[in-house]
Amino acid sequence: MQAVRASDFMVVTAHPLATQAGAQILQHGGSAVDAAVAVQMVLGLVEPQSSGLGGGAFLLHYDAATKRLQSYDGRETAPGMATEDDLRYADPATRMPLEPKSGSPFGSARASGRSIGTPGVLRLLEMAHQDHGHLAWRRLFVPAIALAQDGFLISQRMVEAIEAARQSLLLDPDARAYFLDADLTARAAGTRLTNPAYAQTLQAIADHGAGVFYQGPIAQAIVSKAKGFDASDPTTGSRAPLKRTESRLELTDLTHYRAMRRDPICSTYRQFWVCGMGPPSSGGLAVAQVLGTLEHFDLAKLAPTEVNGEGGQPSAQAIHLVSEAQRMAYADRNKYVADPEFVALPGGDVAMLIAKPYLASRAAQIRPEQSMRIARAGVFPEAPAAGSSAREGHGTTHFSIVDQRGNVVAMTSSIESSLGSLRFTQGFLLNNQLTDFSFEPADQEGPIANRVGPNKRPRSSMAPTLVFHMGPDGARGEFLLATGSPGGERIIQFVVKTLVAMLDWKLDPQQAAAFLNFGASNHPVTGLGGEHPSLNGNLVGSNIELVTRLRALGHSVSTAAQSSGAAIILKTATPEGTVYVGGVDPRREGLAIGGRPPPLAPPSRAMPGP
Repeated sequence: MQAVRASDFMVVTAHPLATQAGAQILQHGGSAVDAAVAVQMVLGLVEPQSSGLGGGAFLLHYDAATKRLQSYDGRETAPGMATEDDLRYADPATRMPLEPKSGSPFGSARASGRSIGTPGVLRLLEMAHQDHGHLAWRRLFVPAIALAQDGFLISQRMVEAIEAARQSLLLDPDARAYFLDADLTARAAGTRLTNPAYAQTLQAIADHGAGVFYQGPIAQAIVSKAKGFDASDPTTGSRAPLKRTESRLELTDLTHYRAMRRDPICSTYRQFWVCGMGPPSSGGLAVAQVLGTLEHFDLAKLAPTEVNGEGGQPSAQAIHLVSEAQRMAYADRNKYVADPEFVALPGGDVAMLIAKPYLASRAAQIRPEQSMRIARAGVFPEAPAAGSSAREGHGTTHFSIVDQRGNVVAMTSSIESSLGSLRFTQGFLLNNQLTDFSFEPADQEGPIANRVGPNKRPRSSMAPTLVFHMGPDGARGEFLLATGSPGGERIIQFVVKTLVAMLDWKLDPQQAAAFLNFGASNHPVTGLGGEHPSLNGNLVGSNIELVTRLRALGHSVSTAAQSSGAAIILKTATPEGTVYVGGVDPRREGLAIGGRPPPLAPPSRAMPGP
């Protein structure tokens, strides 16, 4: 895959049809936010395993005219009647386990209605459109409605998601009818699939606004499906006991839901400003902490060798340093980050956790010759005793957009696990985002910040990110790049990899997107994405040089495949003018489209110098 270059606009999403819809809106004079609305509506149709109307999102927006940066929080909320034991017990009074003898607590909670939060993505897009939209709201739904009515070809990734969840999809008559053939097998890749129910839902939202989703028949259908349904397995006739763990979601939860404008987290990294999403997402904070720690090491000297279209061969020492910095950031994330409306960070905001002296002290704990394997969270005297949790799912997507005016959107959207809660209504799936909360309200160290609570937003790792040049006065200057990725708690690792690859190693967006995934949460295992060509097929007893060197540094190494989905846009200057360069992660089926490509062939590296 090659980087895509254009002089007018750029759209990078996880599916070609979504990218085409966004480009169509921009070609008709729409703004980056207008395109984001169209993109999300199409993704909810063609990539339902990752995002949709039944989920939530975080969005960063940069206004090129005013230089203003704004973040939007459309994270789901727990029902107003939620309790801290909702993910542990089907009946707190009798302390009956949520799903007796069902195996993993994570899986059983997901299968229950207790996993479903109030969807937020539509309210987020409505708010952002009110602030930055140029075209009429109704017009933005036309591409998705047409695709839902006329049909689209099912991708292999969607088929694999359906096959993996087939047994659960069988239990919901609506999901079974949509995702499975008459013989109850997953529909084949390349099958043309229509979704008239989704078209009808979108038409109502287009005609009457987002409010129609949060009250009336659509809202009632969401609540009814969350609370339960007549579930039976058509292959055996047996009934599934879903009623006993029905959702606490009520119509009032949807009626009262509000998206929120929040201040982004911005910090410096070398000669750049890096801005991301603050709590309840841990993504922006963790990325800032990792970069602030790595600032004390000369990563440019550890650049990959044999650079090619797949990014090249990484240095074991670079992976070691990045992974160690990530272990410490995850330790802080697991202990301190939660919905800021309910749990304050040490010092009351992010400043203490991203302060340069604090991150210098964290960097001093890294031993170049030996992994710490498990890090301890930073100690803040004023912070109360608190427990720790690290749970998160993987059903997420990301897209980046720059319009012809230079406005930028980086948006990460999710329904949590692949295919969410596996409950389907009105043409879309409901999320299972509440399983991002800690299942336990406390541990031996104290109350867990990310425990369940009424109207509380679960912590996320979503990390839509915008990078800017540093101006001569040290202030935030011109826009440089937009990025983000799906991947659950590994989102932080994928975004850090992209930023280091571009800012330190000067790889172009396509090379950075394709580069080997690597990193660690606060765990002894350091992951290397085994799907990458530099590893795939070359692991003779896992005894390749990179793995051997990391093990010598004390890392336990996993080479399991990692499903990132980076969508990157870089702004660079050429003698002919501004050029946008797009890169898309080859691990998914995404596409970058730009307007008015320049006539000159792209250089081998598009990253500008300092």
